[in-house]
Amino acid sequence: MRICVDATSLLLRSAGVKNYVYHWMLALQREAKEHVITAYPLLGEVGALNHESSVLSSWQTLPRLALLHIMNVRLNPGLDYLMRDVDVFHASNQIRNPPKRTRLTGTLYDMTCLLMPQNHTSGNVRAEQNFAEKVLTRAHGLIAISQSTKNDAVRLLRLDPERISVIYPGVPQSFFDVTRGEVAAASAKYRLDKPYILFVGTVEPRKNLDALLDAYEQLPVSIRSEFDLVTVGPTGWAAGSTVHRLSSGMAGLRPLGYIPEADLPGITGGATAFVYPSLYEGFGFPVAQSMAAGVPVITSNVSSLPEVAGDAAILIDPLSASELREALVRLLTSPTLQKRLTAAGLQTAKEYTWQVAARKSAEFFDRLP
Repeated sequence: MRICVDATSLLLRSAGVKNYVYHWMLALQREAKEHVITAYPLLGEVGALNHESSVLSSWQTLPRLALLHIMNVRLNPGLDYLMRDVDVFHASNQIRNPPKRTRLTGTLYDMTCLLMPQNHTSGNVRAEQNFAEKVLTRAHGLIAISQSTKNDAVRLLRLDPERISVIYPGVPQSFFDVTRGEVAAASAKYRLDKPYILFVGTVEPRKNLDALLDAYEQLPVSIRSEFDLVTVGPTGWAAGSTVHRLSSGMAGLRPLGYIPEADLPGITGGATAFVYPSLYEGFGFPVAQSMAAGVPVITSNVSSLPEVAGDAAILIDPLSASELREALVRLLTSPTLQKRLTAAGLQTAKEYTWQVAARKSAEFFDRLP
């Protein structure tokens, strides 16, 4: 079977979707040898994953984005011509005119634009609405990255649940294999001299970083003086007040901003605790990555996060800074709890591998009507 994956996100500044498409497509090419996996718009070999820029050079990226723009002109049949030898086109929300002469599929990441439009740009909301209308409602099959996402899509968009397969994403092997040497190198590079609490995510309203900042400020002096709070991630939209707090010089706060993907396993593996108080996630890659790296997790009790973390995390109400503070005190003062959550997290994370995701995705394509 000839399958073309819309990999437009690899040319753009993106976080979770880009992470998924990059690893998923490469895993499909490695594991699903019975299929021919290509990428649109005309991507061949791709470079290293960088969430802040394209995986291709500028001179390679610009003509591909121009092609995308041309193909998206209303009623342009060009994509049907380009996909004339393709059996399945796996679309993203960047596509305005999906091909009509080939089977159509897509990935359901989350329904947050419908559930929380105030936490997204108007452009993102429009793109998701177009994706729902042009792709989701007419797709021959869909992959949901969690049962929570599938349930929301069925409820909000009235999609046929029989057309949706839940296939969990994977965690890069580098998180499972992180070494003490990598932890020491990352600590030295970023001058992390004290034990630390870690947050990884784009600085934007949905990630709810302000709740963590509030909880950290409320910690007892004895605990706060022992543990720094390290935040990793680029600045997203509507993040002005949060960015101001991050740059305010708060005692113990270490905002690192965006760091290269190669450094992330070492930074993650060196944390005493990972905290992710997001308001909504389709999967929550940082949670799974932290569990794989052997770091105990505190995360939200909403959307997919309880499903992904299982019993390997402390679950809190993300709207309650006091509940988050209490969870931090409990975890940071209990080596026994840290050890238990670490062991449970390592076991749970084994469910999230790109090899398994690719094989299940190949089977999904084989089942298409």
